[in-house]
Amino acid sequence: MTDDRILRLNELAKKFKSGEALTEAELAERDQLRKEYVAAFRESLKAQLDNTYIQTPDGRRTKLTPKNK
Repeated sequence: MTDDRILRLNELAKKFKSGEALTEAELAERDQLRKEYVAAFRESLKAQLDNTYIQTPDGRRTKLTPKNK
């Protein structure tokens, strides 16, 4: 997600929190931007966890595995 899109999402949130009513188009845009932001956040977190290792006291490094597997 680009900085421009994050700034736009923040503008819409600020406008909504200040008590101004958002138009239907702005509400739809906000919802789409939120979905993009959450998807980008999840992707970033997954990439970080994919590159995370646990080091035991004896020096062995073990890659994290998904909890469901």
